[in-house]
Amino acid sequence: MMRRAILLISLILAIRSANGQAFKTYSEIGLFGGVSYYMGDLNPGQPFFMPSFAGGLIFKHNYSARWAWRMSAIYGHIQADDSRSQVPAQIQRNLSFRSQIIEFSPMLEFNFFPYEVGNINRPATPYLFGGFALFRFNPKAEFQGDWVPLQPLGTEGQGSTAFPDRKEYSLINATFPFGMGFKFHTGRLAVSMEWGLRRTFTDYLDDVSTTYVDPDILFATNGVQAALIADRAVVNPGEINTGRQRGNPSNNDWYSFAGITLSYKLSRKASVCPAYQ
Repeated sequence: MMRRAILLISLILAIRSANGQAFKTYSEIGLFGGVSYYMGDLNPGQPFFMPSFAGGLIFKHNYSARWAWRMSAIYGHIQADDSRSQVPAQIQRNLSFRSQIIEFSPMLEFNFFPYEVGNINRPATPYLFGGFALFRFNPKAEFQGDWVPLQPLGTEGQGSTAFPDRKEYSLINATFPFGMGFKFHTGRLAVSMEWGLRRTFTDYLDDVSTTYVDPDILFATNGVQAALIADRAVVNPGEINTGRQRGNPSNNDWYSFAGITLSYKLSRKASVCPAYQ
């Protein structure tokens, strides 16, 4: 019995010793490549609908075996088209858009297992991440062979004295990114695979939110192009959609990035006390 207790205590001390290795902080720089997609009024619930290429740069500083902070700059596209929906009401609405997304974000990562690039005893881990981001978007629609920016047109009456409660939306917005991933390393090279979501504070990633407005008002305030682009519904001749629902103002839009980051370990610095790993 005593021998078993001694063996158990020795095993526990050995594990604590292995986990208590001195950690030296280090940084990584890497390239991200993957896809971006959108969810909102033109795509209410289908992840990875009409995905587009996304890419960017990531700098990461690992200050313990569990925690790291990172800065990223990511460029992507989002798009959606009612004609590709399975919902009859959306097909009849017949709206579409595309937009660039440029995002800058500081975030934190938490590793489920101790992890250190270059250390074979800490080879891989799933992880969670979250933080804050600023992004720029600019929805456009195809009209007579050209891609036309939608925000200046005020397609739902924004900026018109007839609709004082509908203000022009900003093309710069904020979001709180969050997601999960898995990472491993070989030598000084690390590979991270992750999926991150962004719930925004705008309902106009797609330029769609509320109700149709009178096309005569749009024509008078923003021109014929605004009136024609705002209502592209497939309707009976002479039928007008003024006052009908165009979007759902109760739910803000989302966008997402998913992909792989290849990063390279840059340096090693002073040790961190094992108690904080």
